[in-house]
Amino acid sequence: MSVREFKDDELAAIEDSPDIDGLLILLNTVGGDVEAGLAIAEMIASLSKPTVSLVLGGSHSIGVPIAVSTDHSFIVKTGTMVIHPVRMSGTVIGAPQTYDYFRQMQDRILGFISEHSRATRGRLEELMLDTGILTKDLGTILVGEDAVKEGLIDEVGGISDALKKLNGMIENE
Repeated sequence: MSVREFKDDELAAIEDSPDIDGLLILLNTVGGDVEAGLAIAEMIASLSKPTVSLVLGGSHSIGVPIAVSTDHSFIVKTGTMVIHPVRMSGTVIGAPQTYDYFRQMQDRILGFISEHSRATRGRLEELMLDTGILTKDLGTILVGEDAVKEGLIDEVGGISDALKKLNGMIENE
């Protein structure tokens, strides 16, 4: 097995390539564009080849759907996942339509996470709207084993565990 870095626009090429047997996603992100992140997660989830994710530092915000989009997921002991409501910086139009858009996006994210992990939608909403854990915002920080206990991630492990799992999945194809 060879390892190389792929850009998000190469996921279709990975699916189509006879030279690539599986995909390991290494995550260390504070999040980012919600629409782009959810699209990447959907693409990963739809790959026919074995996929494994490993949260190394953080998989915050829209990184959560990406982490759970694979066939199997790992997090290192000190890895973190932040679950919080959808938010936007910059100018926001104070109208009911803006709220509706945020709610719709949040529902899409919660639906994706609950469909691709063992976490229930209700529990995810509780974690997302918790006011007692994050000091400056709504949400929850899960560290290592807590992400496994909540059903977001399959198990605690490192790079050797992730590669061993991926290689085993490839062999069983």
